[in-house]
Amino acid sequence: MRALTVFLSSLLVVTTLSPPAGAKPATRVVPDVVYKRADFASGTSEGTRADGGLAFGSAAGTVSYTDALGTKTWEYARWTGPEQAIGFQATELIASWTADVPPGSWMQVEARARNAAGLTKWYSLGRWAYAEGDIRRTSVTGQGDADATVNVDTLVAAAGKPMSAYQLRLTLYRAPGSAVTPRVRTSGAMASNVPERKTVPVSPGGGAWGRELKVPRRSQNIHEGHYPEWDGGGEAWCSPTSTSMILGYWGKRPSPQDTAWVDPSDPNPEVDYAARYVYDHAYQGAGNWPFNTAYAGRYGMDAFITRLRSLTELEQLIKAGIPVITSQSFKKSELPGAGYGTNGHLMAIVGFTASGDVIANDPASSSNAAVRHVYPRAAFENVWLRSSSSGGVTYVIHPPGHALPATIPGLPANW
Repeated sequence: MRALTVFLSSLLVVTTLSPPAGAKPATRVVPDVVYKRADFASGTSEGTRADGGLAFGSAAGTVSYTDALGTKTWEYARWTGPEQAIGFQATELIASWTADVPPGSWMQVEARARNAAGLTKWYSLGRWAYAEGDIRRTSVTGQGDADATVNVDTLVAAAGKPMSAYQLRLTLYRAPGSAVTPRVRTSGAMASNVPERKTVPVSPGGGAWGRELKVPRRSQNIHEGHYPEWDGGGEAWCSPTSTSMILGYWGKRPSPQDTAWVDPSDPNPEVDYAARYVYDHAYQGAGNWPFNTAYAGRYGMDAFITRLRSLTELEQLIKAGIPVITSQSFKKSELPGAGYGTNGHLMAIVGFTASGDVIANDPASSSNAAVRHVYPRAAFENVWLRSSSSGGVTYVIHPPGHALPATIPGLPANW
């Protein structure tokens, strides 16, 4: 489970459109969202090289780093991206990435923003590693100041200090003198401003009605009590369970050798494996959004976090053969057919019925066979997009060779 209540106080102020002279301002009813992918050929390099992504070339210096595994010295190379204009006044920013980070290396993603007072400090949006013996994979707590704060994986602007631009900074670390070459394949950031709204109108069809993708079905509930050191399965594992379903759709999963440590009686060891390798030691859970898409990158996937504005947009991805993961919160009575309520939950959207209702592989189910649910279009869209929920947060995971569809004309690109 990914609790959304931590974000509610920060979720975005209503803005207005410019009205004709003398007319009453019109309230904005759709989110401002833009996703921009980093161009590693631009920006400033300190020992990195743009070579099929961003690779460690030569050490720019060394640094001492201490966590629960002890104090170690690392050499580093760093890339600082150019300032990116957002195009509107954003209140949140989420960075995501895919990378090849072999044992003996790790990476850190940072961002800073421009507001009316100038540039903020750099904020860490995640310290990422695949291996468990180098550092503890973690978000970074206690970064709040007068400009912004970091809520797990999300940079949230302080009240009255929206972001007009941002920069990303990626630092690659390896053991001194090592020949290991950590490499970032993709990175980017989604900036957004979601209007305050308690209800969201249902959107028109986007051409995917009657289409359902064959995504494997996996239940989080059958893992209840598994591996307490990685938050114990059940409702805590909705994100890695959903991520495992999407990876399974693309034919990607850990090998039997990878999952040899999982109890042999486990019906879906790839879920336990994903929970272990997305686990955020500061958040103490498996629901860090970019950590899940970074985990998908381990299997060669292109993966990122964005916000979608409507189910009409989501349908474009389904039409292109790309299932997605959505984040939402709701009371039991607000989503007919769910049978539960949640402060934050991830599920895989795999298609639409002939009448436009949402077909979800919902991991909050009693068994794998019970995972397929049909949710009323209007109810689902409301609990996913409203400002008291995630405001449309979505994981997009696909092979690099499988093209994304065109974005909505006339709106900032959000994938």
